[in-house]
Amino acid sequence: MEQGLMFFINSAMLGVGLAMDAFSVSLANGLAEPKMRARRMLLIAGVFAVFQALMPLTGWFFVHTMAELFTAFSVFIPWIALGLLVFIGSKMIWEGVESCRAGGEGEACRLEPLAFGALLVQGIATSIDALSVGFTIADYDALSALVCALVIAAVTLVICTGGILIGKTFGTRLAGKASILGGVILIAIGLEIWITGVFF
Repeated sequence: MEQGLMFFINSAMLGVGLAMDAFSVSLANGLAEPKMRARRMLLIAGVFAVFQALMPLTGWFFVHTMAELFTAFSVFIPWIALGLLVFIGSKMIWEGVESCRAGGEGEACRLEPLAFGALLVQGIATSIDALSVGFTIADYDALSALVCALVIAAVTLVICTGGILIGKTFGTRLAGKASILGGVILIAIGLEIWITGVFF
């Protein structure tokens, strides 16, 4: 497949659509950690970008090798995303409540930085629905599928970095309540993915 201008525009638009869940989670991460450094911001956005690139490639691979198996598995995607995001969101709410309780009245709540394991779970949860993109790029050759995935990753990196920056701004203003709000946002995203995947 020739990689012309429309190919890159379509890949970028696909990236924008796929990155919305990761953007929301990045926003929650920024809320929960308002003093996050630039290096850590890039790590978080980079993890989301890598997963958003890997999932469509994995879907493309499944379509070209095990199409029937992939079709059967796709039914479980919304349930998996819901479970992962509810788990991480609940954990953030619990930690937010506990840190505020430990901090006492009138003191800033102590917020723990997001653990790398939790970040990986977020990356999987927000990108698992991108497996389905393997169907939409099934007619691409291997090189085109790879280039498309790299464009999606680049778009995701930019969007998620923006989400973290926005979250940090509001996180500073919200202080200790930010972790609780971030957890609520994650659970809401999980419910949105589940409702969209199951009912629409």
